[in-house]
Amino acid sequence: MTLPGTLIIARHHESEWNKKGVWTGTRDAHLTEYGFSKSNEMGALLKETRIDNAFASMQVRSIETLSCMLNVLEFYHVPTEHTHALDERDYGDYTGKNKWEMKEMLGEEVFDHMRRDWDCPIPNGETLKMVYERVVPFYINKVVPLLQAGKNVLIVSHGNALRALMLYVESIPNEEARNLEMLFGAVVLYQVDAEGKMEKKEVRKVESEVNA
Repeated sequence: MTLPGTLIIARHHESEWNKKGVWTGTRDAHLTEYGFSKSNEMGALLKETRIDNAFASMQVRSIETLSCMLNVLEFYHVPTEHTHALDERDYGDYTGKNKWEMKEMLGEEVFDHMRRDWDCPIPNGETLKMVYERVVPFYINKVVPLLQAGKNVLIVSHGNALRALMLYVESIPNEEARNLEMLFGAVVLYQVDAEGKMEKKEVRKVESEVNA
């Protein structure tokens, strides 16, 4: 059975730390001027879509992106909630370090394994598996009941948190996680079944260039 509500997901747009090419993780960094502009464009992609509830992480770049999207749509009274369950992956000791310098230091194979794979540890940080273990229960317990009630739900979060969610929603095997990406500027709309699994997917996007 296809649930009557629509799940909508979007990644925050360019932050000040994205622009510098450094890992932000759980740190706060505001959107750049470009990030604000593109967040407005992302909101415009939903101009024909009703939004009943909205969620973001506790991090300011996610909250700013959500605010831009709702403001451009003039959806000023949509109930919104911020939750740690949707926070970005904790990059631990790598937080604040330049990604491309780290790639040179670690080597491409180790770098890609650490960034992309399912259960690769970071010193004092999280694996994608650990992110999955907080994102998916939140989705099942909080979001799916809203979809069952016919609500359209917008989630604005981060690259790894959304990759974790997409692994569940799209029933993607863990070993294929490295091939999964949630692009900047993309807004994805899902129709899902009673378990919150994808039955139909639509991707809308704005042109974006982000150093991340």
